[in-house]
Amino acid sequence: MSVPPGQPWTRTPAPVLIDADPGIDDALALLLAFRSPEWRVEGVTTVAGNVPVEVGTANVARILGVVRPSRPPLVAVGAGGPLSRPLVTATRFHGKDGLGGLAALRGADGCPCFPAVPLVRHPGDAADLLIRFARRWREELIVVTLGPLTNLALALERDAEALRSVRAIVTMGGSVAEGGNVTAAAEYNVFVDPEAAARVLAAGLPLTLVPLDVTHRVVWPATRVERLAHAPDAAARFAHALAQRGLGLARGSGGEGITMHDPLAVAVALDPSLVEAPELPVAVETAGVLTRGVTIADRRRRPAERTGSGSCRVALRVDARRFLDLYEARVCPASA
Repeated sequence: MSVPPGQPWTRTPAPVLIDADPGIDDALALLLAFRSPEWRVEGVTTVAGNVPVEVGTANVARILGVVRPSRPPLVAVGAGGPLSRPLVTATRFHGKDGLGGLAALRGADGCPCFPAVPLVRHPGDAADLLIRFARRWREELIVVTLGPLTNLALALERDAEALRSVRAIVTMGGSVAEGGNVTAAAEYNVFVDPEAAARVLAAGLPLTLVPLDVTHRVVWPATRVERLAHAPDAAARFAHALAQRGLGLARGSGGEGITMHDPLAVAVALDPSLVEAPELPVAVETAGVLTRGVTIADRRRRPAERTGSGSCRVALRVDARRFLDLYEARVCPASA
């Protein structure tokens, strides 16, 4: 369970590794992770997705410059592209820098508004760090993935047993009945590397899938975002700037707020009671022309009929109001 606002966390924080392709909503999600006392974010790994992996890694340095954790995480650079396909980025929606242009934003003095800090680099790649942490914190480590599953699939090839021993893996990806957001069928993270997603979902991991069916229900309204316009807290100011970029896109497509895909995945890892998530067999289509990357969850009533895929928990309902309250209480406390 997460900590109610105003109450201290008295237990030992859980070790956490976050795999991301920052991305506007990835950055908003990382703010929540670093502002949650239940967790020690021990590592951040980057993967090509929304932006090339080098750009995403630079964005991690910028995010850490905002949150300034007392113990900086290890950062490992991961896969520069999918397992077997060309990379499809989402710079159209996140900007070339992944942050809607915030990387170039400067104040009146000419200095960056959100300067990067030096990273504590892991000498190996992202898959190596995933395995190292899984072995070190067996049954304790929480892994949250916010981008394509390439790094996780590569780690599975090297040491599947280590990954099966972690406490939980929460993945933003897929769609059960909602349709896609990059094609009519597929959600972006799975579409980019369907082979990786297929391997991960078939591997018997302690995995919870947070698909579009619930992320589309958690929209941060422009009216609530605007309350942060003059926030004194650096994280809140950064969240406001990120959300303003996201809102510009949302208004262009008729939306009245920013959809909090990746922040919801972090919140579900913090507090699983935010969602209803039955265990279902899930498989990924890798061969289809029109259905590349579609996630198929077998929801038939009789378990005996369910064959041919691994199973995981799949979030199908969400308490959207409680999620938004949690997010604002952590990242934007003056406005909550």
